Amino acid sequence: MIMEQNIFNTVYKVNHAGGSGSCFYLKNYDLFVTNYHVVDGFREVALQDNDKNRFYARVVLVNPAKDIAFLKAEGDFSALPEIALSALDSVSIGQKINVAGYPFGMPFTVTEGTVSSPRQLINDSYYIQTDAAVNPGNSGGPMFNDSNELVAITVSKLNNADNMGFGIPVTALRELLEQIGDLDTSVYNVQCNSCDEFISDEEEYCPSCGDKLPSNVFQERSLTDLAVFCEEAIQAMGINPVLARVGYESWVFHKGSSEIRMFVYQRSYLFCTSPINVLPKKNLEPVLTYLLNAEVKPYQLGLDGNQIYLSYRIHISDIFSDFADEVQKNITDMAFKADELDNYLMDTFGCELSEYAKNDA
Repeated sequence: MIMEQNIFNTVYKVNHAGGSGSCFYLKNYDLFVTNYHVVDGFREVALQDNDKNRFYARVVLVNPAKDIAFLKAEGDFSALPEIALSALDSVSIGQKINVAGYPFGMPFTVTEGTVSSPRQLINDSYYIQTDAAVNPGNSGGPMFNDSNELVAITVSKLNNADNMGFGIPVTALRELLEQIGDLDTSVYNVQCNSCDEFISDEEEYCPSCGDKLPSNVFQERSLTDLAVFCEEAIQAMGINPVLARVGYESWVFHKGSSEIRMFVYQRSYLFCTSPINVLPKKNLEPVLTYLLNAEVKPYQLGLDGNQIYLSYRIHISDIFSDFADEVQKNITDMAFKADELDNYLMDTFGCELSEYAKNDA
């Protein structure tokens, strides 16, 4: 039970414009740990807990060779428990192991397995191999032993290979933690894998030892013109766009109680939609009549089962037309309209909030 509570509280999802992964919090260092490949190309990310709360975080240290990155988040995490790092340098074949994270970007899961190989050599590095279920999205999350201790950072699975996942041994993390006493967490740092120097200025070669640094390690991914347009609309809602990103040209966030989703469909349309309410269990005629006749243009009200949606669809070409300003304003206003309508439908027709709503908003 203690381990499950630790896992539940300290493991967060990492979201950005490239996708998602997992991370975990080290209380003694006030840092989140993930894989470098999870945040490669990004300096700013959003961390999400199991209550859908999101926190702005900056990438403050990466070591591409070790595939480890540290994140500094804005927020008070003092109530979170401390994860204990295993004092042992190795695990044993057959030892029980638990993998925690957010596979495929889905809600938090813990899968159980055993150690298949304690030292599997892949591309000149040693990994812990396990038969526990590991999937995309698990990367950066913790692997625990049955003593509630961290033994590895989940890193990957082989393509098309079931029952085969890998983790970076805790020894690599422990070594890195021993070196960060003077780390400046106000800037982005790259650690040279040859001499362990922290480098914050963009360089091609390590200024300390002269070793060539990994290509593109200082390069940030740029947003598409469409993403910039959408994020300007999100910014106008009073939302930090970094906290809204959930993948490539995709955003999910809450405005008030309503969840807002924005995504590109078939490379032709931008959809903005909000699952605002569910139908009441009885006396449906008044609310159905309202949904059929309500004047909410340029938006549309619709039903999928008993779920009520407010939606707005535009062709992507309109975003780059003379109507761009109007479209952008419509996107912004839709979020406010959704937050207004969900309360109206509750008060007037007895509808319940959607299960996707944020009830404490």
